[in-house]
Amino acid sequence: MNIFLAGNLYDKDRYAIETKSLNILESYFYLRSKEWMFPLIKEFNNFLLDSGAFTFMNQAKNYKVDWDEYIEEYAALINKLDIDLFFELDIDVLVGIKEVERLRAKLEKLTGKKSIPVWHVSRGHDYWLKMIKKYDYVAIGGIVTKEIRPKQYPVFTQLIKEAHIENCKVHGLGFTNLKGLEKYRFDSVDSTSWLSGNRFGAVYKFNGRTMIKIDKKEGQRVKNYKTAMNNFIEWVKFSKYAEKYL
Repeated sequence: MNIFLAGNLYDKDRYAIETKSLNILESYFYLRSKEWMFPLIKEFNNFLLDSGAFTFMNQAKNYKVDWDEYIEEYAALINKLDIDLFFELDIDVLVGIKEVERLRAKLEKLTGKKSIPVWHVSRGHDYWLKMIKKYDYVAIGGIVTKEIRPKQYPVFTQLIKEAHIENCKVHGLGFTNLKGLEKYRFDSVDSTSWLSGNRFGAVYKFNGRTMIKIDKKEGQRVKNYKTAMNNFIEWVKFSKYAEKYL
């Protein structure tokens, strides 16, 4: 399993650690202004590009978004940086599945590559079966937004099994349930958990098999930068373990 480290607080120092062993997920919304990062993309062990559509939408909520223009700019950066793995714009709730399919087709025509379609519960099981037959890499969305709740996680077993029968890989978007990572056979997932040190004062430690979270004691304060660096390094260790054993 590949664990991609995601989040928009990366800097050059963090990437100087061991660039060639990193699995990185970045959002197009943030990547487009990080020119210093462009040369590193081909050095990473694996790189996934998220469309950043919802972030963009939130930033642009005071005016109507031209999704065709957005797709064209998204595709242009993919072509410029020769990015192989990138997600579609899974904006079903905004424009409907037919428009998502049209935008996906346009993106794939502009790039000459298949995108990674993102399945949501609203698309239904039959749509999942069509996706895994047509694509060799798909994603399951709606985990972070609780569209799929923890008590429903067992459905992953069936969905992943069906995909693997079709030789299709499955990415769990935002799935970082530690017990779930051992139970469900995702081919890849992404996590921003390493950033929780900055958010909640938590320090992570890899114990040789899984991640241990050490919460700060009452009255304690953490040094944000050092905590973020520590957590990043420890999650990199876990990602290396996952590649071999999960």
